[in-house]
Amino acid sequence: MELADSLTPLDKANLWLGLNFDEETRAAVEMLIKSESPDLDDSFYRSLEFGTGGMRGIMGVGTNRLNKYTLGQATQGLANYLHSQFTGEEIKVAIAYDVRNNSREFGKMCADVLTANGIKVLLFKDHRPTPELSFTVRNKKCNAGIVLTASHNPPEYNGYKVYWDDGAQIVPPHDEAIIKEVLNTKYEDIKFNGNNDLIEWVGEEQDDVYIDACIENSLYQKDKIGYDNLNIVFTSIHGTTYTTVPKALEKAGFKKIDLVKEQMIPSGNFPTVASPNPEEPAALEMALDLAKITNGDIVIGTDPDGDRLGIAVRNLNGEMQLLNGNQCNTILTYYILDQWKKAGKITGNEFIGSTIVTSDIFFDIAEKFGVDCKVGLTGFKWIGKMIRDFEGQEKFICGGEESFGFMTGDFVRDKDSCGSILLACEIAAWCKANGRTMYQYLIDIYKDTGIYYEGLINVTKKGREGAEEIQQMMKDFRENPPKDIAGSKVAEVKDFQEQTSLNIAENKKSIMDDIPKSNVLIYYTEDGTKVCVRPSGTEPKIKFYVSVKDELKSESEFENQISVLSEKINKVKKDLNL
Repeated sequence: MELADSLTPLDKANLWLGLNFDEETRAAVEMLIKSESPDLDDSFYRSLEFGTGGMRGIMGVGTNRLNKYTLGQATQGLANYLHSQFTGEEIKVAIAYDVRNNSREFGKMCADVLTANGIKVLLFKDHRPTPELSFTVRNKKCNAGIVLTASHNPPEYNGYKVYWDDGAQIVPPHDEAIIKEVLNTKYEDIKFNGNNDLIEWVGEEQDDVYIDACIENSLYQKDKIGYDNLNIVFTSIHGTTYTTVPKALEKAGFKKIDLVKEQMIPSGNFPTVASPNPEEPAALEMALDLAKITNGDIVIGTDPDGDRLGIAVRNLNGEMQLLNGNQCNTILTYYILDQWKKAGKITGNEFIGSTIVTSDIFFDIAEKFGVDCKVGLTGFKWIGKMIRDFEGQEKFICGGEESFGFMTGDFVRDKDSCGSILLACEIAAWCKANGRTMYQYLIDIYKDTGIYYEGLINVTKKGREGAEEIQQMMKDFRENPPKDIAGSKVAEVKDFQEQTSLNIAENKKSIMDDIPKSNVLIYYTEDGTKVCVRPSGTEPKIKFYVSVKDELKSESEFENQISVLSEKINKVKKDLNL
Protein backbone atom coordinates (compact mmCIF):
# COMPACT_ATOMS: atom_id res chain seq x y z
CA MET A 1 0.00 0.00 0.00
CA GLU A 2 1.29 3.50 -0.88
CA LEU A 3 1.85 5.37 2.35
CA ALA A 4 0.84 9.01 2.66
CA ASP A 5 3.39 11.41 1.18
CA SER A 6 3.16 13.55 4.34
CA LEU A 7 4.86 10.83 6.38
CA THR A 8 8.61 11.09 6.79
CA PRO A 9 10.87 8.05 6.32
CA LEU A 10 11.16 7.90 10.13
CA ASP A 11 7.35 7.97 10.51
CA LYS A 12 7.05 5.08 8.05
CA ALA A 13 9.83 3.15 9.80
CA ASN A 14 8.02 3.47 13.12
CA LEU A 15 4.91 1.90 11.56
CA TRP A 16 7.06 -1.16 10.79
CA LEU A 17 7.62 -1.64 14.51
CA GLY A 18 3.97 -2.68 14.90
CA LEU A 19 2.64 -6.19 15.48
CA ASN A 20 1.74 -6.68 11.81
CA PHE A 21 5.46 -7.35 11.21
CA ASP A 22 7.48 -10.30 12.46
CA GLU A 23 10.09 -10.05 15.19
CA GLU A 24 13.07 -10.25 12.84
CA THR A 25 11.74 -7.37 10.72
CA ARG A 26 10.98 -5.20 13.76
CA ALA A 27 14.48 -5.77 15.12
CA ALA A 28 16.10 -4.80 11.80
CA VAL A 29 14.01 -1.62 11.55
CA GLU A 30 14.77 -0.70 15.17
CA MET A 31 18.48 -1.05 14.43
CA LEU A 32 18.15 1.27 11.42
CA ILE A 33 16.41 3.87 13.56
CA LYS A 34 18.83 3.68 16.49
CA SER A 35 21.93 3.80 14.31
CA GLU A 36 20.60 6.85 12.43
CA SER A 37 21.84 5.09 9.33
CA PRO A 38 21.53 6.94 5.98
CA ASP A 39 19.95 3.70 4.73
CA LEU A 40 16.84 4.60 6.74
CA ASP A 41 15.89 7.36 4.32
CA ASP A 42 16.45 5.25 1.20
CA SER A 43 14.61 2.29 2.73
CA PHE A 44 11.46 4.23 3.55
CA TYR A 45 11.31 7.46 1.51
CA ARG A 46 8.94 5.81 -0.99
CA SER A 47 7.15 2.52 -1.62
CA LEU A 48 8.94 0.13 -3.95
CA GLU A 49 7.04 0.49 -7.19
CA PHE A 50 5.11 -2.48 -8.48
CA GLY A 51 5.47 -1.55 -12.13
CA THR A 52 3.86 -2.87 -15.28
CA GLY A 53 5.90 -6.10 -15.19
CA GLY A 54 6.60 -6.45 -11.49
CA MET A 55 9.31 -4.93 -9.34
CA ARG A 56 13.01 -5.00 -8.68
CA GLY A 57 14.96 -3.60 -5.75
CA ILE A 58 17.58 -3.97 -3.06
CA MET A 59 16.72 -6.62 -0.46
CA GLY A 60 16.13 -5.44 3.10
CA VAL A 61 13.49 -4.02 5.41
CA GLY A 62 11.39 -1.05 4.40
CA THR A 63 8.79 0.11 1.93
CA ASN A 64 11.47 0.75 -0.71
CA ARG A 65 13.10 -2.66 -0.31
CA LEU A 66 12.32 -6.15 -1.51
CA ASN A 67 11.22 -8.28 1.44
CA LYS A 68 8.55 -10.61 2.76
CA TYR A 69 6.02 -7.81 3.08
CA THR A 70 6.50 -5.94 -0.19
CA LEU A 71 6.52 -9.26 -2.07
CA GLY A 72 3.59 -10.55 -0.01
CA GLN A 73 1.61 -7.40 -0.79
CA ALA A 74 2.26 -7.86 -4.52
CA THR A 75 1.27 -11.53 -4.41
CA GLN A 76 -1.89 -10.89 -2.38
CA GLY A 77 -2.88 -8.21 -4.89
CA LEU A 78 -2.26 -10.67 -7.73
CA ALA A 79 -4.34 -13.34 -5.96
CA ASN A 80 -7.23 -10.89 -5.56
CA TYR A 81 -7.10 -10.01 -9.24
CA LEU A 82 -6.92 -13.63 -10.37
CA HIS A 83 -10.06 -14.43 -8.39
CA SER A 84 -11.85 -11.51 -10.07
CA GLN A 85 -10.80 -12.69 -13.54
CA PHE A 86 -11.32 -16.44 -13.26
CA THR A 87 -14.46 -16.73 -11.16
CA GLY A 88 -15.53 -20.32 -10.51
CA GLU A 89 -12.39 -21.82 -12.10
CA GLU A 90 -9.53 -23.73 -10.56
CA ILE A 91 -6.76 -21.13 -10.73
CA LYS A 92 -3.17 -22.30 -11.33
CA VAL A 93 0.01 -20.24 -11.04
CA ALA A 94 3.53 -21.43 -11.92
CA ILE A 95 6.42 -20.09 -9.83
CA ALA A 96 10.14 -20.21 -10.66
CA TYR A 97 13.14 -18.54 -9.11
CA ASP A 98 16.74 -17.88 -10.05
CA VAL A 99 19.99 -18.31 -8.10
CA ARG A 100 19.86 -15.00 -6.24
CA ASN A 101 20.10 -14.86 -2.48
CA ASN A 102 16.67 -15.45 -0.89
CA SER A 103 15.06 -16.38 -4.21
CA ARG A 104 14.17 -19.88 -3.04
CA GLU A 105 12.63 -18.57 0.20
CA PHE A 106 10.80 -15.79 -1.64
CA GLY A 107 9.43 -18.35 -4.12
CA LYS A 108 7.99 -20.52 -1.34
CA MET A 109 6.61 -17.48 0.45
CA CYS A 110 4.77 -16.38 -2.73
CA ALA A 111 3.45 -19.93 -3.08
CA ASP A 112 2.18 -19.78 0.51
CA VAL A 113 0.29 -16.53 -0.12
CA LEU A 114 -1.34 -17.92 -3.25
CA THR A 115 -2.31 -21.25 -1.69
CA ALA A 116 -3.65 -19.45 1.38
CA ASN A 117 -5.99 -17.79 -1.13
CA GLY A 118 -7.09 -21.17 -2.52
CA ILE A 119 -4.91 -20.98 -5.65
CA LYS A 120 -3.03 -24.05 -6.90
CA VAL A 121 0.72 -23.49 -7.39
CA LEU A 122 3.18 -25.30 -9.66
CA LEU A 123 6.44 -24.59 -7.84
CA PHE A 124 9.82 -25.51 -9.30
CA LYS A 125 11.92 -27.59 -6.91
CA ASP A 126 15.11 -25.76 -7.81
CA HIS A 127 16.53 -22.85 -9.82
CA ARG A 128 15.13 -22.59 -13.34
CA PRO A 129 15.55 -20.04 -16.15
CA THR A 130 12.88 -17.41 -16.70
CA PRO A 131 12.05 -18.63 -20.24
CA GLU A 132 11.28 -22.10 -18.86
CA LEU A 133 8.75 -20.44 -16.55
CA SER A 134 7.20 -18.65 -19.53
CA PHE A 135 7.05 -21.95 -21.42
CA THR A 136 5.56 -23.79 -18.44
CA VAL A 137 2.72 -21.28 -18.00
CA ARG A 138 1.55 -22.14 -21.53
CA ASN A 139 2.50 -25.81 -21.45
CA LYS A 140 0.68 -26.47 -18.16
CA LYS A 141 -2.24 -24.16 -19.00
CA CYS A 142 -1.70 -21.91 -16.00
CA ASN A 143 -3.58 -18.67 -15.43
CA ALA A 144 -0.44 -16.78 -14.46
CA GLY A 145 3.22 -17.14 -13.57
CA ILE A 146 5.73 -15.56 -11.19
CA VAL A 147 9.50 -15.54 -11.40
CA LEU A 148 11.84 -14.29 -8.67
CA THR A 149 14.79 -12.62 -10.38
CA ALA A 150 16.65 -9.35 -10.76
CA SER A 151 18.25 -10.29 -14.09
CA HIS A 152 21.87 -9.09 -14.10
CA ASN A 153 21.60 -6.52 -11.28
CA PRO A 154 24.22 -6.59 -8.49
CA PRO A 155 23.96 -9.29 -5.76
CA GLU A 156 22.06 -7.08 -3.30
CA TYR A 157 19.07 -6.97 -5.66
CA ASN A 158 16.17 -9.30 -6.24
CA GLY A 159 12.94 -8.94 -8.15
CA TYR A 160 9.48 -10.22 -9.03
CA LYS A 161 7.94 -10.55 -12.48
CA VAL A 162 4.37 -11.56 -13.33
CA TYR A 163 3.22 -13.47 -16.42
CA TRP A 164 -0.28 -13.93 -17.78
CA ASP A 165 -1.89 -17.07 -19.21
CA ASP A 166 -0.26 -16.63 -22.63
CA GLY A 167 3.19 -16.98 -21.04
CA ALA A 168 4.08 -13.32 -21.64
CA GLN A 169 4.70 -10.66 -19.03
CA ILE A 170 1.60 -8.73 -18.04
CA VAL A 171 0.60 -5.80 -20.24
CA PRO A 172 -2.49 -3.54 -20.38
CA PRO A 173 -5.15 -3.91 -19.17
CA HIS A 174 -4.03 -6.58 -16.69
CA ASP A 175 -0.89 -4.76 -15.49
CA GLU A 176 -2.70 -1.59 -14.41
CA ALA A 177 -5.53 -3.58 -12.82
CA ILE A 178 -3.08 -5.71 -10.82
CA ILE A 179 -1.16 -2.61 -9.73
CA LYS A 180 -4.44 -1.14 -8.44
CA GLU A 181 -5.12 -4.30 -6.42
CA VAL A 182 -1.58 -4.22 -5.00
CA LEU A 183 -1.90 -0.57 -3.95
CA ASN A 184 -5.21 -1.32 -2.25
CA THR A 185 -3.70 -4.20 -0.26
CA LYS A 186 -2.62 -3.44 3.29
CA TYR A 187 0.18 -5.41 4.92
CA GLU A 188 -2.30 -6.82 7.43
CA ASP A 189 -4.39 -8.18 4.54
CA ILE A 190 -1.64 -10.54 3.36
CA LYS A 191 -2.40 -14.22 3.93
CA PHE A 192 0.90 -15.96 4.71
CA ASN A 193 -0.56 -19.21 6.06
CA GLY A 194 -0.07 -21.39 2.97
CA ASN A 195 -1.60 -24.77 2.17
CA ASN A 196 1.06 -27.26 1.00
CA ASP A 197 -1.65 -29.57 -0.33
CA LEU A 198 -2.19 -27.05 -3.14
CA ILE A 199 1.48 -27.12 -4.25
CA GLU A 200 2.55 -29.32 -7.17
CA TRP A 201 6.32 -29.58 -7.31
CA VAL A 202 7.94 -29.31 -10.74
CA GLY A 203 11.26 -31.06 -11.42
CA GLU A 204 13.64 -32.15 -14.16
CA GLU A 205 10.91 -33.81 -16.19
CA GLN A 206 9.77 -30.33 -17.27
CA ASP A 207 13.30 -29.48 -18.47
CA ASP A 208 13.09 -32.21 -21.10
CA VAL A 209 9.75 -30.95 -22.42
CA TYR A 210 11.13 -27.39 -22.61
CA ILE A 211 14.41 -28.47 -24.25
CA ASP A 212 12.58 -30.53 -26.87
CA ALA A 213 10.51 -27.46 -27.74
CA CYS A 214 13.69 -25.34 -28.02
CA ILE A 215 15.24 -27.87 -30.41
CA GLU A 216 12.07 -28.11 -32.50
CA ASN A 217 11.68 -24.33 -32.86
CA SER A 218 15.31 -23.18 -33.13
CA LEU A 219 17.15 -25.54 -35.50
CA TYR A 220 16.93 -25.73 -39.29
CA GLN A 221 19.74 -28.01 -40.57
CA LYS A 222 18.20 -31.48 -40.61
CA ASP A 223 21.53 -33.07 -41.52
CA LYS A 224 23.24 -31.11 -38.69
CA ILE A 225 25.91 -29.55 -40.91
CA GLY A 226 29.13 -29.07 -38.92
CA TYR A 227 27.57 -29.90 -35.53
CA ASP A 228 30.30 -32.39 -34.64
CA ASN A 229 33.14 -30.02 -35.56
CA LEU A 230 32.17 -26.83 -33.70
CA ASN A 231 34.16 -25.96 -30.57
CA ILE A 232 31.73 -24.41 -28.08
CA VAL A 233 32.64 -22.75 -24.78
CA PHE A 234 29.71 -22.08 -22.45
CA THR A 235 29.30 -20.45 -19.05
CA SER A 236 26.16 -19.91 -16.99
CA ILE A 237 28.02 -17.22 -14.96
CA HIS A 238 26.70 -18.90 -11.76
CA GLY A 239 23.12 -18.64 -13.07
CA THR A 240 20.22 -20.95 -13.80
CA THR A 241 21.14 -22.26 -17.26
CA TYR A 242 23.40 -24.91 -15.76
CA THR A 243 20.12 -26.88 -15.62
CA THR A 244 19.25 -26.63 -19.32
CA VAL A 245 21.81 -25.36 -21.84
CA PRO A 246 24.50 -28.09 -21.64
CA LYS A 247 21.78 -30.75 -21.86
CA ALA A 248 20.13 -28.95 -24.79
CA LEU A 249 23.39 -28.65 -26.75
CA GLU A 250 24.15 -32.35 -26.28
CA LYS A 251 20.61 -33.42 -27.16
CA ALA A 252 20.72 -31.27 -30.31
CA GLY A 253 23.84 -33.12 -31.49
CA PHE A 254 26.72 -30.76 -30.74
CA LYS A 255 29.78 -32.81 -29.75
CA LYS A 256 32.48 -30.41 -28.54
CA ILE A 257 31.16 -28.47 -25.54
CA ASP A 258 33.55 -27.08 -22.94
CA LEU A 259 32.06 -25.61 -19.75
CA VAL A 260 33.62 -23.02 -17.46
CA LYS A 261 33.27 -25.33 -14.47
CA GLU A 262 33.96 -22.70 -11.80
CA GLN A 263 31.01 -20.66 -13.12
CA MET A 264 28.60 -23.59 -13.51
CA ILE A 265 28.15 -23.52 -9.73
CA PRO A 266 24.95 -21.56 -8.92
CA SER A 267 25.52 -18.62 -6.55
CA GLY A 268 23.70 -15.40 -5.83
CA ASN A 269 27.00 -13.80 -4.88
CA PHE A 270 28.49 -14.36 -8.38
CA PRO A 271 31.95 -14.87 -6.86
CA THR A 272 34.05 -14.92 -10.05
CA VAL A 273 32.69 -11.74 -11.69
CA ALA A 274 32.16 -8.11 -10.76
CA SER A 275 28.83 -8.23 -12.60
CA PRO A 276 26.96 -11.29 -13.96
CA ASN A 277 26.07 -9.40 -17.14
CA PRO A 278 26.96 -11.18 -20.41
CA GLU A 279 26.78 -7.80 -22.18
CA GLU A 280 30.11 -6.95 -20.54
CA PRO A 281 33.37 -8.54 -21.79
CA ALA A 282 34.64 -8.91 -18.21
CA ALA A 283 31.80 -11.33 -17.39
CA LEU A 284 33.03 -13.66 -20.16
CA GLU A 285 36.74 -13.37 -19.33
CA MET A 286 37.05 -16.89 -17.92
CA ALA A 287 35.18 -18.32 -20.89
CA LEU A 288 37.42 -16.43 -23.30
CA ASP A 289 40.50 -17.77 -21.50
CA LEU A 290 39.14 -21.30 -21.85
CA ALA A 291 38.52 -20.70 -25.56
CA LYS A 292 42.22 -19.98 -26.02
CA ILE A 293 43.02 -23.42 -24.62
CA THR A 294 40.29 -25.30 -26.50
CA ASN A 295 40.56 -23.30 -29.74
CA GLY A 296 36.92 -22.35 -29.30
CA ASP A 297 34.91 -21.13 -32.27
CA ILE A 298 32.14 -19.55 -30.21
CA VAL A 299 31.89 -18.42 -26.57
CA ILE A 300 28.47 -18.03 -24.95
CA GLY A 301 27.41 -16.78 -21.52
CA THR A 302 24.01 -16.20 -19.94
CA ASP A 303 22.72 -13.94 -17.19
CA PRO A 304 21.47 -15.26 -13.80
CA ASP A 305 17.88 -15.97 -14.86
CA GLY A 306 18.90 -17.31 -18.27
CA ASP A 307 16.97 -15.08 -20.64
CA ARG A 308 19.86 -12.98 -21.99
CA LEU A 309 22.95 -14.25 -23.75
CA GLY A 310 26.32 -12.84 -24.75
CA ILE A 311 28.20 -14.25 -27.75
CA ALA A 312 31.86 -13.92 -28.71
CA VAL A 313 33.22 -15.18 -32.04
CA ARG A 314 36.53 -14.94 -33.89
CA ASN A 315 37.00 -11.68 -35.76
CA LEU A 316 38.97 -11.09 -38.96
CA ASN A 317 42.21 -11.29 -36.97
CA GLY A 318 41.26 -14.64 -35.45
CA GLU A 319 40.71 -13.11 -32.01
CA MET A 320 37.60 -13.61 -29.89
CA GLN A 321 35.33 -10.58 -29.97
CA LEU A 322 32.08 -9.98 -28.10
CA LEU A 323 29.19 -9.08 -30.39
CA ASN A 324 26.72 -6.48 -29.19
CA GLY A 325 23.03 -7.32 -28.83
CA ASN A 326 22.04 -5.80 -32.15
CA GLN A 327 24.79 -7.72 -33.95
CA CYS A 328 23.75 -11.02 -32.37
CA ASN A 329 20.13 -10.47 -33.30
CA THR A 330 21.06 -9.35 -36.82
CA ILE A 331 22.81 -12.67 -37.44
CA LEU A 332 20.03 -14.77 -35.89
CA THR A 333 17.21 -12.92 -37.64
CA TYR A 334 18.82 -12.87 -41.09
CA TYR A 335 19.63 -16.57 -40.90
CA ILE A 336 16.11 -17.56 -39.81
CA LEU A 337 14.46 -15.50 -42.55
CA ASP A 338 16.88 -16.90 -45.13
CA GLN A 339 15.96 -20.43 -44.04
CA TRP A 340 12.26 -19.61 -44.19
CA LYS A 341 12.68 -18.15 -47.67
CA LYS A 342 14.61 -21.20 -48.93
CA ALA A 343 11.86 -23.45 -47.54
CA GLY A 344 9.17 -21.39 -49.28
CA LYS A 345 7.50 -20.55 -45.97
CA ILE A 346 7.29 -16.77 -46.44
CA THR A 347 3.87 -15.76 -47.76
CA GLY A 348 3.93 -12.05 -46.91
CA ASN A 349 1.79 -12.61 -43.84
CA GLU A 350 4.66 -12.98 -41.34
CA PHE A 351 6.38 -10.56 -38.99
CA ILE A 352 9.39 -10.11 -36.75
CA GLY A 353 9.38 -8.13 -33.50
CA SER A 354 11.70 -5.36 -32.31
CA THR A 355 11.73 -2.36 -29.94
CA ILE A 356 12.11 1.39 -30.34
CA VAL A 357 15.64 1.38 -28.85
CA THR A 358 16.85 -1.48 -31.04
CA SER A 359 18.75 -0.97 -34.31
CA ASP A 360 16.74 0.06 -37.37
CA ILE A 361 18.60 -2.60 -39.38
CA PHE A 362 15.68 -4.94 -38.66
CA PHE A 363 13.42 -2.83 -40.88
CA ASP A 364 15.92 -3.36 -43.72
CA ILE A 365 16.16 -7.11 -43.08
CA ALA A 366 12.39 -7.49 -42.89
CA GLU A 367 11.94 -5.59 -46.15
CA LYS A 368 14.53 -7.76 -47.91
CA PHE A 369 12.69 -10.96 -47.03
CA GLY A 370 9.17 -9.64 -47.50
CA VAL A 371 7.97 -9.70 -43.90
CA ASP A 372 6.75 -6.98 -41.55
CA CYS A 373 8.81 -5.58 -38.68
CA LYS A 374 6.62 -4.54 -35.75
CA VAL A 375 8.09 -2.31 -33.06
CA GLY A 376 7.11 -1.84 -29.43
CA LEU A 377 8.39 -0.17 -26.30
CA THR A 378 11.48 -1.42 -24.50
CA GLY A 379 10.95 -4.83 -22.93
CA PHE A 380 10.08 -8.22 -24.31
CA LYS A 381 6.57 -8.07 -22.89
CA TRP A 382 5.67 -5.81 -25.80
CA ILE A 383 6.89 -8.39 -28.31
CA GLY A 384 4.83 -10.96 -26.41
CA LYS A 385 1.83 -8.64 -26.76
CA MET A 386 2.41 -8.40 -30.53
CA ILE A 387 2.18 -12.19 -30.80
CA ARG A 388 -1.09 -12.27 -28.86
CA ASP A 389 -2.58 -9.30 -30.72
CA PHE A 390 -1.94 -10.81 -34.16
CA GLU A 391 -2.42 -14.49 -33.30
CA GLY A 392 -4.42 -16.16 -36.06
CA GLN A 393 -3.84 -13.19 -38.37
CA GLU A 394 -0.08 -12.96 -38.90
CA LYS A 395 2.67 -15.48 -38.17
CA PHE A 396 5.39 -14.45 -35.71
CA ILE A 397 8.84 -15.70 -36.76
CA CYS A 398 11.32 -14.26 -34.26
CA GLY A 399 12.04 -11.16 -32.21
CA GLY A 400 14.83 -9.41 -30.37
CA GLU A 401 15.95 -6.33 -28.52
CA GLU A 402 19.34 -4.68 -28.20
CA SER A 403 19.85 -5.75 -24.58
CA PHE A 404 20.99 -9.23 -25.61
CA GLY A 405 17.53 -10.79 -25.78
CA PHE A 406 16.08 -12.94 -28.57
CA MET A 407 13.47 -15.63 -29.12
CA THR A 408 12.56 -17.92 -31.98
CA GLY A 409 8.95 -18.91 -32.55
CA ASP A 410 6.14 -18.35 -30.08
CA PHE A 411 6.43 -21.42 -27.83
CA VAL A 412 8.13 -19.12 -25.29
CA ARG A 413 6.71 -15.63 -24.93
CA ASP A 414 9.82 -14.02 -23.46
CA LYS A 415 13.44 -13.75 -24.49
CA ASP A 416 15.01 -17.19 -24.38
CA SER A 417 18.74 -17.88 -24.21
CA CYS A 418 18.39 -21.66 -24.63
CA GLY A 419 16.68 -21.58 -28.02
CA SER A 420 18.88 -18.67 -29.11
CA ILE A 421 22.06 -20.53 -28.13
CA LEU A 422 21.03 -23.59 -30.13
CA LEU A 423 20.36 -21.37 -33.15
CA ALA A 424 23.64 -19.45 -32.76
CA CYS A 425 25.63 -22.68 -32.56
CA GLU A 426 23.93 -24.03 -35.69
CA ILE A 427 24.87 -20.85 -37.56
CA ALA A 428 28.46 -21.03 -36.30
CA ALA A 429 28.69 -24.70 -37.29
CA TRP A 430 27.21 -24.03 -40.74
CA CYS A 431 29.60 -21.10 -41.29
CA LYS A 432 32.62 -23.18 -40.23
CA ALA A 433 31.59 -26.06 -42.50
CA ASN A 434 31.56 -23.56 -45.36
CA GLY A 435 34.97 -22.10 -44.52
CA ARG A 436 33.60 -18.92 -42.95
CA THR A 437 32.99 -17.51 -39.47
CA MET A 438 29.92 -15.93 -37.87
CA TYR A 439 31.81 -12.64 -37.92
CA GLN A 440 32.22 -12.87 -41.70
CA TYR A 441 28.56 -13.81 -41.98
CA LEU A 442 27.69 -10.58 -40.13
CA ILE A 443 29.85 -8.59 -42.55
CA ASP A 444 28.09 -10.23 -45.49
CA ILE A 445 24.76 -9.07 -44.01
CA TYR A 446 26.11 -5.52 -43.63
CA LYS A 447 27.19 -5.52 -47.28
CA ASP A 448 23.59 -6.35 -48.10
CA THR A 449 21.80 -3.93 -45.76
CA GLY A 450 24.36 -1.27 -44.93
CA ILE A 451 26.47 -1.28 -41.77
CA TYR A 452 24.85 -0.24 -38.51
CA TYR A 453 26.94 0.35 -35.40
CA GLU A 454 25.66 1.06 -31.92
CA GLY A 455 26.80 2.38 -28.59
CA LEU A 456 25.05 2.38 -25.21
CA ILE A 457 25.89 5.00 -22.59
CA ASN A 458 24.63 4.38 -19.04
CA VAL A 459 24.62 7.31 -16.62
CA THR A 460 24.11 6.04 -13.06
CA LYS A 461 22.37 8.24 -10.49
CA LYS A 462 21.69 6.39 -7.24
CA GLY A 463 19.22 7.05 -4.45
CA ARG A 464 16.60 9.72 -3.97
CA GLU A 465 18.72 12.57 -5.34
CA GLY A 466 19.73 10.45 -8.30
CA ALA A 467 16.12 9.78 -9.23
CA GLU A 468 15.43 13.51 -9.13
CA GLU A 469 18.49 14.21 -11.31
CA ILE A 470 17.30 11.70 -13.90
CA GLN A 471 13.87 13.35 -13.99
CA GLN A 472 15.52 16.73 -14.53
CA MET A 473 17.75 15.40 -17.31
CA MET A 474 14.71 14.03 -19.16
CA LYS A 475 12.93 17.36 -18.68
CA ASP A 476 15.91 19.26 -20.11
CA PHE A 477 16.24 16.98 -23.13
CA ARG A 478 12.49 17.27 -23.76
CA GLU A 479 12.29 21.05 -23.46
CA ASN A 480 15.66 21.86 -25.03
CA PRO A 481 16.41 19.21 -27.66
CA PRO A 482 19.81 19.34 -29.39
CA LYS A 483 19.83 21.05 -32.80
CA ASP A 484 22.89 19.22 -34.14
CA ILE A 485 24.40 15.85 -33.24
CA ALA A 486 27.84 14.76 -34.49
CA GLY A 487 27.85 17.31 -37.29
CA SER A 488 24.39 16.53 -38.62
CA LYS A 489 21.19 18.51 -38.04
CA VAL A 490 18.42 16.92 -35.98
CA ALA A 491 15.62 16.22 -38.46
CA GLU A 492 13.03 14.52 -36.28
CA VAL A 493 12.18 14.30 -32.58
CA LYS A 494 9.93 11.49 -31.35
CA ASP A 495 8.44 11.98 -27.89
CA PHE A 496 6.75 8.80 -26.70
CA GLN A 497 5.41 10.49 -23.57
CA GLU A 498 3.54 13.06 -25.66
CA GLN A 499 3.10 10.49 -28.46
CA THR A 500 4.22 13.00 -31.08
CA SER A 501 6.76 13.13 -33.89
CA LEU A 502 8.16 16.57 -34.73
CA ASN A 503 9.49 17.24 -38.25
CA ILE A 504 12.05 19.98 -37.60
CA ALA A 505 12.27 21.35 -41.16
CA GLU A 506 8.50 21.73 -41.47
CA ASN A 507 7.97 22.48 -37.77
CA LYS A 508 5.10 20.02 -37.95
CA LYS A 509 3.96 17.55 -35.28
CA SER A 510 2.18 14.31 -36.04
CA ILE A 511 0.50 11.91 -33.63
CA MET A 512 2.10 8.52 -32.75
CA ASP A 513 -0.59 6.65 -30.86
CA ASP A 514 0.21 3.13 -32.08
CA ILE A 515 2.66 2.68 -29.17
CA PRO A 516 1.69 3.29 -25.50
CA LYS A 517 2.98 6.36 -23.70
CA SER A 518 6.45 6.08 -22.21
CA ASN A 519 9.09 8.50 -20.98
CA VAL A 520 11.33 8.06 -24.03
CA LEU A 521 12.82 10.50 -26.54
CA ILE A 522 14.35 9.65 -29.92
CA TYR A 523 16.32 12.05 -32.11
CA TYR A 524 17.01 11.31 -35.78
CA THR A 525 19.55 13.39 -37.68
CA GLU A 526 19.70 14.08 -41.41
CA ASP A 527 22.47 11.49 -41.93
CA GLY A 528 20.50 8.71 -40.21
CA THR A 529 22.07 8.86 -36.75
CA LYS A 530 19.60 7.79 -34.06
CA VAL A 531 19.81 8.72 -30.38
CA CYS A 532 17.30 7.34 -27.89
CA VAL A 533 17.08 8.64 -24.30
CA ARG A 534 15.18 6.81 -21.56
CA PRO A 535 15.38 6.27 -17.79
CA SER A 536 15.88 2.62 -16.85
CA GLY A 537 12.85 0.99 -15.29
CA THR A 538 14.92 -1.47 -13.26
CA GLU A 539 18.17 0.32 -12.34
CA PRO A 540 19.12 3.83 -11.12
CA LYS A 541 20.28 4.85 -14.60
CA ILE A 542 19.41 7.03 -17.55
CA LYS A 543 20.31 5.31 -20.82
CA PHE A 544 21.42 6.72 -24.16
CA TYR A 545 21.20 4.38 -27.16
CA VAL A 546 23.21 5.61 -30.15
CA SER A 547 23.03 4.11 -33.64
CA VAL A 548 25.03 5.27 -36.67
CA LYS A 549 25.16 3.80 -40.17
CA ASP A 550 26.91 3.83 -43.54
CA GLU A 551 27.37 1.74 -46.66
CA LEU A 552 29.78 -1.22 -46.74
CA LYS A 553 31.14 -2.38 -50.08
CA SER A 554 33.66 -5.04 -49.09
CA GLU A 555 34.97 -7.09 -46.17
CA SER A 556 38.35 -5.37 -46.48
CA GLU A 557 36.74 -2.02 -45.63
CA PHE A 558 34.90 -3.30 -42.57
CA GLU A 559 37.42 -2.58 -39.81
CA ASN A 560 38.04 0.95 -41.10
CA GLN A 561 34.30 1.61 -41.30
CA ILE A 562 33.85 0.44 -37.73
CA SER A 563 36.59 2.85 -36.60
CA VAL A 564 34.91 5.74 -38.41
CA LEU A 565 31.50 4.92 -36.95
CA SER A 566 32.98 4.41 -33.48
CA GLU A 567 34.52 7.86 -33.63
CA LYS A 568 31.16 9.24 -34.68
CA ILE A 569 29.55 7.72 -31.56
CA ASN A 570 32.25 9.44 -29.48
CA LYS A 571 31.24 12.74 -31.11
CA VAL A 572 27.63 12.07 -30.17
CA LYS A 573 28.68 11.54 -26.54
CA LYS A 574 30.64 14.80 -26.58
CA ASP A 575 27.79 16.78 -28.13
CA LEU A 576 25.36 15.48 -25.51
CA ASN A 577 27.85 16.13 -22.67
CA LEU A 578 27.93 12.47 -21.64
